[in-house]
Amino acid sequence: MAMAVAHHQHRESSSGSSINKHLNDAGKYVRYTSEQVEALERVYAECPKPSSLRRQQLIRDCPILSNIEPKQIKVWFQNRRCREKQRKESSRLQTVNRKLSAMNKLLMEENDRLQKQVSQLVCENGYMRQQLHTVPATDASCDSVVTTPQHSLRDANNPAGLLSIAEETLAEFLSKATGTAVDWVQMPGMKPGPDSVGIFAISQSCGGVAARACGLVSLEPTKIAEILKDRPSWFRDCRSLEVFTMFPAGNGGTIELIYTQTYAPTTLAPARDFWTLRYTTTLDNGSFVVCERSLSGSGAGPNGASAAQFVRAEMLPSGYLIRPCEGGGSIIHIVDHLNLEAWSVPEVLRPLYESSKVVAQKRTIAALRYIRQIAQETSGEVVYSFGRQPAVLRTFSQRLIRGFNDAVNGFNDDGWSLINCDGAEDIIMAVNSTKNLTTTNPANSFAFLGGILCAKASMLLQNVPPAVLVRFLREHRSEWADFNVDAYSAASLKSGSYAYPGMRPTRFTGGQIIMPLGHTIEHEELLEVVRLEGHSFSQEEAFASRDIHLLQICSGVDENAVGACSELVFAPIDEMFPDDAPLLPSGFRIIPLESKTSDSKDAMATHRTLDLTSSLEVGSTTNHNAGDLNSFHNARSVLTIAFQFPFESSLQDNVASMARQYVRNVISSVQRVAMAISPSGLSPSVGPKLSPSSPEALTLANWICQSYSYHIGAELLQPDSLGGDSMLKHLWHHQDAILCCSLKSLPVFIFANQAGLDMLETTLVALQDISLDKIFDECGRKTLCADFAKLMQQGFAYLPAGICMSTMGRHISYEQAIGWKVLSGEDNSVHCLAFSFVNWSFV
Repeated sequence: MAMAVAHHQHRESSSGSSINKHLNDAGKYVRYTSEQVEALERVYAECPKPSSLRRQQLIRDCPILSNIEPKQIKVWFQNRRCREKQRKESSRLQTVNRKLSAMNKLLMEENDRLQKQVSQLVCENGYMRQQLHTVPATDASCDSVVTTPQHSLRDANNPAGLLSIAEETLAEFLSKATGTAVDWVQMPGMKPGPDSVGIFAISQSCGGVAARACGLVSLEPTKIAEILKDRPSWFRDCRSLEVFTMFPAGNGGTIELIYTQTYAPTTLAPARDFWTLRYTTTLDNGSFVVCERSLSGSGAGPNGASAAQFVRAEMLPSGYLIRPCEGGGSIIHIVDHLNLEAWSVPEVLRPLYESSKVVAQKRTIAALRYIRQIAQETSGEVVYSFGRQPAVLRTFSQRLIRGFNDAVNGFNDDGWSLINCDGAEDIIMAVNSTKNLTTTNPANSFAFLGGILCAKASMLLQNVPPAVLVRFLREHRSEWADFNVDAYSAASLKSGSYAYPGMRPTRFTGGQIIMPLGHTIEHEELLEVVRLEGHSFSQEEAFASRDIHLLQICSGVDENAVGACSELVFAPIDEMFPDDAPLLPSGFRIIPLESKTSDSKDAMATHRTLDLTSSLEVGSTTNHNAGDLNSFHNARSVLTIAFQFPFESSLQDNVASMARQYVRNVISSVQRVAMAISPSGLSPSVGPKLSPSSPEALTLANWICQSYSYHIGAELLQPDSLGGDSMLKHLWHHQDAILCCSLKSLPVFIFANQAGLDMLETTLVALQDISLDKIFDECGRKTLCADFAKLMQQGFAYLPAGICMSTMGRHISYEQAIGWKVLSGEDNSVHCLAFSFVNWSFV
């Protein structure tokens, strides 16, 4: 079809709102033939915005365009780009409108369900009031016990019986997913909104622990069901899922008998397994349903040697309801309802098995996030580094976590066996001589390894935010890692040259370079390559690379995620990073333990330790003026550490001794870090602890005051401030903002008194993420740079009045700033820099 471009005299329209700038001398329309349009479209496909030279070249190369002026060609391309932009915007708005319509429908349904729940609660309340007036007080009971019938294989040894159980499971699941069978309450910290992943809820009062999620996913129902049924691919705690029996049911559905094994999250509890019936069917309204429940009775599932290390847990009616949306995509409802048999774990760990929040984070929310991740990868919205495909990186993440879980659990059927298990050891040592590290590529095969040693332990942490601890372990590896041992592990996997204990000497600088590979859509999980820099002592190898490369996954760094597990898991890799590289993951897992009660008995229980009772110190439980950090007061978490080391058969004892000592050193370092970032106080009247990179609080306070007096010639504190606790107390409550920063190339804050924290509107935990230059504007940075050299040369400097900014973006004026070097009392070396902001106030 021919296209026309109007060229008129320059005139305004009747409304005066549009002007046509494209005119010709004759004031007539110039029409393009279909051949001319086709030629222009070919050029547009290659270059939507051609230069003037390119347009002139186009006219010369295409005789059919010879009658078109270059200015008209330019106008055609402008109009074409405008039409393309309008088309894309229209398509985007239609997609957004479909999503909003579907989400609005979901929210309306959720509102209807809540209205029904309110009505039901009102009726129950009225009934209970009536009972209280009519039944004697001694018989009155306000407790409602929900019992779920146990279905046995002896009662369902034929397809008809199993179909009856399946239909009953379907009805119960739907009543939980869209009805009021469970009293759902909103998941803390997970408010629904236009950009949220979905709507999340946990059970308030029901048998077992339950969680529910519903959201919008841009995939077809059958694809979603296929992904979710493959539980090991997305549920990180799932070790295996085996379908024992499958037969067709009505409406094209299927019934399956399934045996599932899940990992234990720590070394202190047995793993769980499930024997369930799974029913897949389609409802009359076109919705797709996958529901599941436990079966019981004699012979219910495998009971052989492989199941001996597991405790049989129960799955109450759970599953997925997937409804197609108009215009594509699906609305999905997920319900997980479990009885995890908390009686089988130590009492201090039972909150982990009695928490609906943990079930929500590990299973329900994880499932919906995984589906949304796949949907975004399918649509091409996710871009990864190093040219890796999303599926490849997802596989690496799964292999890292799975390998770490295998090490923590040490199942016999994987070849693991305990060594030196006399009960007196604080470190659990396990050996695996049958570990298969062979790969599809013979060049990457390490079948000649003598075996794998694993040193692992679990301990209880007091008042330590898991997300903060994991972030610190990730960013400050030199605080806990022994790079020479890491080099041994990496060298063993890389070349098979087992040099321990005679490994070639290497000096590691402690520096690390983190290279991101990819992350999930909400950044709750990061996959990255870490390069640890080092070089050899010997001259002949001076130019040989001695760097260590680690593949690392970090998750749970969001402090606001309630019930979330925080992990840092890594494994040595070859710098070429082949897709089938063998991995021996090691790392840390911190799981919050939320107690149901807060009475004095529970407060006493927070001081109990698990494996490491002799070496774990518990901080003061006195409440201090620590700002927002008090939310972690009396909070507990369990830390699990596991490190794997390859060895040759002849060196097993040597490597075992090295591994045991290495993990003990790591534990000691992590305890020191944990105590430092704990928001428990420095002393009963001071405030929160210093950051981990600072010396002891009293010592640092002494250094700050002595160095001020040495450089400035005046006293920072009043003469009545004595040493020890009194000096620290006066420094903490000093009216001027006093901040200390490191001497690194990018100085970051390591300590601030209360006025300093108030000025920056931050906390001691978050302080170490703030660099000195971040608090100044451009003018302030120039002034700082001018005086910084003076400060470093003479040991102190006076900065004129100026403006800086808090972490909340508020401007702060100060009358004067004084900077000085803080000298250590041991050798007078410069420990850090201190700054005092005098008479500061918010502008």
